[in-house]
Amino acid sequence: MIQTIPTTPIDGQKPGTSGLRKKTATFRQPHYLENFIQSIWTGIGGVAGKVLVLGGDGRAFNVDAVQIILKMAAASGAAKVIVGKNGLLSTPAASHLIRIRGADGGIILSASHNPGGDDGDFGVKYNTANGGPAPESVTNAIFKASETVTEYRILDSSDLDLGTVGTQTLGAMQVEVVDPVSDYAALMESLFDFDAIRALFADGFTLRFDAMHAITGPYAREILVNRLGAPESAVMNATPRPDFGGGHPDPNPVWAHELMALMMGPDAPDFGAASDGDGDRNMIVGRATYVSPSDSLAVIAANAHLAPGYAKGLAGVARSMPTSEAVDRVAEARGLPCYATPTGWKFFGNLLDAGRATLCGEESAGTGSDHVREKDGLWAVLMWLNILASKRMSVAEVMHAHWDEFGRNFYSRHDYEAVDKAAAEELIAVLRARLDKLAGLPAGPLVVTEAEDFSYTDPVDGSVTAGQGLQLRFEGGARLVLRLSGTGTEGATLRVYMESFAADAFNQDPQIALADVIAAAEALAGIKTRLGRAQPDVVT
Repeated sequence: MIQTIPTTPIDGQKPGTSGLRKKTATFRQPHYLENFIQSIWTGIGGVAGKVLVLGGDGRAFNVDAVQIILKMAAASGAAKVIVGKNGLLSTPAASHLIRIRGADGGIILSASHNPGGDDGDFGVKYNTANGGPAPESVTNAIFKASETVTEYRILDSSDLDLGTVGTQTLGAMQVEVVDPVSDYAALMESLFDFDAIRALFADGFTLRFDAMHAITGPYAREILVNRLGAPESAVMNATPRPDFGGGHPDPNPVWAHELMALMMGPDAPDFGAASDGDGDRNMIVGRATYVSPSDSLAVIAANAHLAPGYAKGLAGVARSMPTSEAVDRVAEARGLPCYATPTGWKFFGNLLDAGRATLCGEESAGTGSDHVREKDGLWAVLMWLNILASKRMSVAEVMHAHWDEFGRNFYSRHDYEAVDKAAAEELIAVLRARLDKLAGLPAGPLVVTEAEDFSYTDPVDGSVTAGQGLQLRFEGGARLVLRLSGTGTEGATLRVYMESFAADAFNQDPQIALADVIAAAEALAGIKTRLGRAQPDVVT
């Protein structure tokens, strides 16, 4: 029943910031998925006798990929695979399942916030036994295996029925199909004051959650509607679809435009939120009030103690380096350790496991805590609901109270998407070569005080990760970061992050407040000339 299929290495199977992401059509090519899965088995020292978790966000090719991976796990001697019903699991739910079941690891099928469908993107990510994304030592081993793979093993078997909860066998391997929502929903109920949130809804508080036709629809229905008492209409675009309804499942003001139009209109509910393709990102919006991910992280850091699961306070906070320093101000005021790491949730894992940090966040709409080892979109939404239920303030009132106490870090990210890869790499290389000569020099209307290519030394294991983005500081405290994204599948994406602090005058438009930093970025990098783009594709 076990087939050994000869194969040859396929170029480019190097995991990026969060797994291997390519076009769906690429993953459908003969041997492509199989080569990478076999390389995972090799890179982690084999799966014989191991227990794995498996599931994905339901995008195109998810169902086929689950069946292939199950057959390959059985052929390589895995003892058991725990798989979400119909092959579905949100990324945070998969992390939780790995942890509570004591699994050896798991495979998550998703390209996160990237578009889906036959013309969209697909992805495969391996998570380790702590529930978090594999560290670079593991992903490097997987990539090395992909460069030398000569064969893969797969069971010659018909597909399993994954639509019924229960246990069945595939060869000698057990396959347990589980409800993808129930364990995760129970975890959320243990962390947050569901009674207070139910009372908030009972008093007329209104909500609209946009699941963007992605994985969080069933989770939001169970938690927000069934357990917290919100009406069915509170969850929009709630049915997961292989192509995400033709949309782009990235919860930002550009792609979640339907929700944003509602929240900025005359009939806006009290609170709006959205999550992405695999459920690990979030967007928070109040009536006529957009909350940036960096501000959301800072507000949560200042108020997490209001939720029962965090009543004892935070051990520390961590953010990705490009994320706004707003949370740093909260940490300083509260006497908390604060860490800046490279982009990628895997860099938070050691801090969380060692008990050095409780709360982590990224400017790219990812927020989470030590309850799992992934960012968690619905967790952030529930944390905000808990804060609002406790304070009985509007989102706008919460934000202004926060700025009154800590000041405001005006912050924005400009994305230049699918640009020429060579041109983008040259832009970074030219600026990198000048970093040690920039201090004291003008950059448009600003003067550079510091310039570095960010490098991170992990305080737990001492590992060093270099080349993580160009970070520049200016007189007056403004900051600029430029880096190439590791999550795209076409060309390159240049991300430009800009920040400046204000002790008052909080109501400016961030693009106006950051005008000098924007001008400095152009003066230093020559983005318009080098990339041929007059303006960014996405501004957040």
